[in-house]
Amino acid sequence: MVNPALRSMTGYATRTGSHETWTWTWELRSVNARGIDIKLRVPDWVTGLEPEARKRVSAALERGNVSGGLRLGRSGDAAGLVNETALAALLHSVAHVTNAAKAAGVALDAPSALDLLGARGVAEADQAGPVEIAALKTVLLDDLSETLAAFLESRTSEGAALETILSGQLDKLTGSVDQAADLAVQRAETGAARLKTQLTNLLEAAEEVAPDPQRLAQELALLAVKGDVTEEIDRLRAHISAARGLLEKGGPIGRRLDFLCQEFNREANTLCSKSQDTDLTAVGLEIKVTIDQMREQVQNLE
Repeated sequence: MVNPALRSMTGYATRTGSHETWTWTWELRSVNARGIDIKLRVPDWVTGLEPEARKRVSAALERGNVSGGLRLGRSGDAAGLVNETALAALLHSVAHVTNAAKAAGVALDAPSALDLLGARGVAEADQAGPVEIAALKTVLLDDLSETLAAFLESRTSEGAALETILSGQLDKLTGSVDQAADLAVQRAETGAARLKTQLTNLLEAAEEVAPDPQRLAQELALLAVKGDVTEEIDRLRAHISAARGLLEKGGPIGRRLDFLCQEFNREANTLCSKSQDTDLTAVGLEIKVTIDQMREQVQNLE
């Protein structure tokens, strides 16, 4: 069984088509979102088109802010079917809205010819009977399916690029964690004597000229436990293994990887706070930087 590919939440696709006297352009684009949010603009006189189009897009996606729609109008051969009165009224309304927006300091994009033709009454769509509209709806939905396939392919292509980046970051993280483990061992070998000297100085400063050996051993053991980073390193390695497993599994793993990045960061923070060593702290900070870079990429995954 082949695992599903990773998909980015960023994607784009456009497709043009025609049927009898009609021409159209489908367009779909998406960006990051915590959930799924779909905004489609389609001519409302094509009965049932909007809910069916929304249903198809929604069924194909897990997450993302998706926008787009359909620009639909008569072909050049049917130009005579334009309702000149309705067009003039629409242009007057567009000019009024544009001027009002300009006065309020808001810049609006100018509508295209297909946008105008898609407005109610301009292309005299009301002349189309129920049979023609039903047939048009069918071909439009078929063409949407093709557009949606291209749209998903663009998200998959972006997902493959993200997978490569994340794999490289996990490799870098593995190297840093291994380095931290080596430094922790070196610190343990040289740190005991240093801690003993420091603790002896503290006890002597407290007027204990001859520190009790049992108490000294207890204090040293306590300090050693507080500074031990073995568990943090083990958990970081476990998180790396889990992240690689998710990448291999594929599919909509963005939320789980994002949670895993939070766990990565928690262990890295603890490692830095317990390190008590300049070199180990520097590696811990490098681990945190890599985790932040990973999370930036994970935010793009579906």
